[in-house]
Amino acid sequence: MPPPSSRLRSSRGYPHRPPVPPQRHDCPQPRRIRLPAAEWSRMRLVQAPIAGNRIISAIHRDPLTAPHAVRNDTVLAGLAALLAVSLALFVDGGRRPDALGWVLLVACHVPLPWRRRRPMLVLLVVVACVAPYHALDNTHSAPTPATYIALYTVAVTGRPLRAVLVGAGVIALSTSVMLTVSAHEALKVLQISGWVVAVLFCGVDMRFYRQYVASIVERAERAERTREEEARRRVAEERVRIARDLHDLLAHTITVIGVQTSVAAHVLSADPERLDRATVAKALDDIAETCRSARGELRTTLEVLREHGSPDARGPLPGLDGLPDLAEAARLAGARVEQTVRIRQAPPAVGAAAYRIVQEALTNVVRHAGPEPAVRVELDERQGALHLSVSDDGTGPAPNGAPGFGLVGMRERARSVGGTLDAGPRAAGGFEVTAVLPLTKAGETGEGTV
Repeated sequence: MPPPSSRLRSSRGYPHRPPVPPQRHDCPQPRRIRLPAAEWSRMRLVQAPIAGNRIISAIHRDPLTAPHAVRNDTVLAGLAALLAVSLALFVDGGRRPDALGWVLLVACHVPLPWRRRRPMLVLLVVVACVAPYHALDNTHSAPTPATYIALYTVAVTGRPLRAVLVGAGVIALSTSVMLTVSAHEALKVLQISGWVVAVLFCGVDMRFYRQYVASIVERAERAERTREEEARRRVAEERVRIARDLHDLLAHTITVIGVQTSVAAHVLSADPERLDRATVAKALDDIAETCRSARGELRTTLEVLREHGSPDARGPLPGLDGLPDLAEAARLAGARVEQTVRIRQAPPAVGAAAYRIVQEALTNVVRHAGPEPAVRVELDERQGALHLSVSDDGTGPAPNGAPGFGLVGMRERARSVGGTLDAGPRAAGGFEVTAVLPLTKAGETGEGTV
């Protein structure tokens, strides 16, 4: 039997390849995803601007607060030194620097990594190295990159007046140094002084541009903070409004239910043998009707907390057309209410404020005025304002009773529409609440007694 190695070779001596198993067509094959041209373009636009955004951010960034400033400026100084050495070696070979010239040429690039922190000091060190370099009549174009970098830094980090003075001083000093070499070289310096002016102009222009971008960013941030503060203020106002509505609604409803429950309990316990079933049933029906009405108002008040629909949707606001229901509820609680309305229409906000003030005032009457008080509710329009008055002849609140939030809430209601409210004991006895609510538009006036 041949060895295993010989069995793997064919008759011609080539390695034997095992047969390739047939492909199964039921296996899922990779599919090519074809995206629309617009989608490919969008993906390229998302990836392409990364480097461009970094360059734009570096241009807009303040040089005094830029991160890694010393590291980046060290790299810049190294590149400038390499360019200076290349210019000294390959430009104007007859003036190639000697040993001292090479030392001065390299030394003028040493302070460049600290150009942002001390721009004037770096410029003075560069000039102190470049001036003797030129005086030795070496290659005059070699130290130009370092000089321009120092001049640009002075212009971009300081005021324009300083840039002008520094430019004039550098041109005057360069001309004086070149006069020691020859008048022809001094004339060349004056001819190329436009490059110094151009570098300084670029620095000043970049400084103004960065200040402009910084002001735009500051205004955008201020506008964003203003929007956030406005949103928080609106949320706080909405919370206060909901708290007022809940206070007015629950205080009124619970007070009326408490009085009606007391009536039913009194009827049941007064004479069990002669039970007035009709009175008890009426009291219980009134309680049920009050609960249904309160549930509807509570649903309307809490509708603003739901997420669906418009965020400003608050449902229908209570208005002057709901005053008869308030009077009827107070009558069921034992009060003798007489209501006079000489205005039938009012702006929704004013109508809602008037409704809540009357509701809270009637609640206080039922709670504090004693048994069967006489209450008079008057609303009329005078001099472009809704004048409201709720007075009673009851005993008023107890002197040592705990103060609540009813009067505070009514004053806030009036103040929310630009009105005023006064409340206090009457001279003839009882308690009175008066309010003046300005109308934004004239309503249709009429007179009726309920």
